[in-house]
Amino acid sequence: MNIPSDLLYSKDHEWVKVEGEIATIGITDFAQQELGDIVYVEIETEGDSLAAEAVFGTVEAVKTVSDLFMPIGGDITEFNAALEDTPEAVNEDPYNKGWMIKLKMEDPGQLNNLLSPDQYKELIQA
Repeated sequence: MNIPSDLLYSKDHEWVKVEGEIATIGITDFAQQELGDIVYVEIETEGDSLAAEAVFGTVEAVKTVSDLFMPIGGDITEFNAALEDTPEAVNEDPYNKGWMIKLKMEDPGQLNNLLSPDQYKELIQA
């Protein structure tokens, strides 16, 4: 199980990478394994301002469809358009090629509500 130490995590299995006021978000290695083969990623919220916990899209696997939740609030500035043609990148490389959205953070203090790598590891092993 890959849990990079330079990221923050949500209880809904999203990861967050912070670079200045921009946060990149995707789903974790654990989440993609649980979902199985991902065949479609739908994100139609680019340009929207969403609060933490709001649904920003869905990911469809062979056997299920799952909502994607905002780990922190902000303005969605970019969607990884490459996922339209290669959704399997989420399975193959969830922390790099499989990123989903970038957003301008509304309140960086919300990062304090996220889990450290060690806390996330405890969550998925519970």
